[in-house]
Amino acid sequence: MRSGDFKETYSGLIVLSDSTWVWIWSALLAAALVCAPFVLNAYALSLLTLVLITLIGALGLNILTGLTGLISLGHVGFLVVGAYAYAIAVTKHGLPPLAGFAASGLVAALASVIVGVPSLRLRGLYLAITTLAFSFIINNVILEAAAVTDGARGISVLRPTILGIDFDSDAAFALLCLAVTVLTLFACLNIRRSRIGRALVAIRDNDTAARTMGVNLVTFKLYAFVTSAFITGIAGALLGIYLSFVSVEGFPFLLSIEALAILIVGGLGSVLGVVLGTVFIILLPEVVQTVLHFAGSGVEALFANGVHELKAMLYGVVIILFLRFEPRGLVGIWHDVKRLWVHWPLRF
Repeated sequence: MRSGDFKETYSGLIVLSDSTWVWIWSALLAAALVCAPFVLNAYALSLLTLVLITLIGALGLNILTGLTGLISLGHVGFLVVGAYAYAIAVTKHGLPPLAGFAASGLVAALASVIVGVPSLRLRGLYLAITTLAFSFIINNVILEAAAVTDGARGISVLRPTILGIDFDSDAAFALLCLAVTVLTLFACLNIRRSRIGRALVAIRDNDTAARTMGVNLVTFKLYAFVTSAFITGIAGALLGIYLSFVSVEGFPFLLSIEALAILIVGGLGSVLGVVLGTVFIILLPEVVQTVLHFAGSGVEALFANGVHELKAMLYGVVIILFLRFEPRGLVGIWHDVKRLWVHWPLRF
């Protein structure tokens, strides 16, 4: 018989989920997402694609910040590196799109080693400032290396054709993003429950105790940097394809704040929290804009003219509210709701 959160067998410890209902609901959600691109209008489909791409990038940051506890404010730097790596490989050198995606992940991973090695002894605010500096440095490098990156002009990117399948249409590209998202989700779930994932969590909780127990801090911190950057680089490549044009202006610093907001709102270290946080943060400006639409044309015009500033303000307010009233994030609320349902009516 089931015994709540306690597992009765070793197989129950290593399985992704031992609940039949979880697999059923997951299959239904996957089927709905596969069908969604064929029934949604262009605007809703664009939002869905953006949610999927953002989710991939947030999952990458979750490995570094959520699991390992290494705060990064330069997440957007790996995004832009991945986007340019794909654009240069595919557009300028004519490599296949699959090779372009591999290049986007590998080049971003290499960049993470360059920034990660000097940062191994840093933590907290000092590490955050170091990664922030990296994002500004990489932007300047891209602008100065015009012979390779075309500088401020940017690089146009076309929708890919992979294994004979053309992803030129919006629906097809959304399905490509969905496929990459599902693969990333499974990869992150398996990393979390592996020996490496447990070592990363140990470093986050108490790195001194982890080192005492035989965890090599240098090795596992570098692993977190490289894995996070690899996933983020692929997300950057998809974002560049989504925008159809790669330039440093297309990857503002606000994306780093958005990624951190996703982790805080969703719940640090939780894959489910990243999913919930991504949906919440991406749809929040749309909901606010809809509400402002009924407040009058003047207020709506203010939102349209200062969208980046108001987005940053919204993210700041949401981060403060969740840190103050629900530091566990949306996943904590979800766990409370499940517990309330399981114990009903004895709970009342």
